[in-house]
Amino acid sequence: MDKGKKECTWSSWRGQVVDLLHWRNVKQSGLVFGSLLLLLFSLTQFSVVSVIAYLALAVLSATISFRVYKSVLQAVQKTDEGHPLKAYLEVEIALSADQISKYVDKTQLYINFTMKELRRLFLVQDLVDSIKFAVLMWLLTYVGALFNGLTLLILAVVSMFTMPLVYEKYQTQIDQYLGLVRTQVNAIMGKIREKVPGAKKKE
Repeated sequence: MDKGKKECTWSSWRGQVVDLLHWRNVKQSGLVFGSLLLLLFSLTQFSVVSVIAYLALAVLSATISFRVYKSVLQAVQKTDEGHPLKAYLEVEIALSADQISKYVDKTQLYINFTMKELRRLFLVQDLVDSIKFAVLMWLLTYVGALFNGLTLLILAVVSMFTMPLVYEKYQTQIDQYLGLVRTQVNAIMGKIREKVPGAKKKE
């Protein structure tokens, strides 16, 4: 797979995600949103093993019932249409070597970037950036005390499927407020960089 095809595949996948989060297809977005919420709420009540087992049992119950129903129907009607799920059994689901290589390369880039950023922050290459990171971690201690991981995941999923719609509707007002906040933050950070010894000034 050449570079052009890889970029086309990535753009197509990203476009599908954007359409999903912006509810371009209400039925599809609703199905994904509802399924994710149901899964996360199930995990708050049951263990991961139990949820996986129940999901597998539900899928198997549906497919076995459908297979038996179609087999009985074919026997009564004396037809030989073959396996009722044959079309799905013949769908190619294996990942090619190129696809695996692409995902490994992207994962490697993200890991390397994260490691370099963490080294830069923990070893205080830029004093102000390290202070901002410390403040963020301090705030996260309060978030962790208020919410567990699953609650944060549920909030993240709800935000992913609602914030794009809100932003799309009130884009002008939100951009205006965000611009004001960004200006204030940049002004404060500029003053801190001027007063803190050893702070690296950015152009």
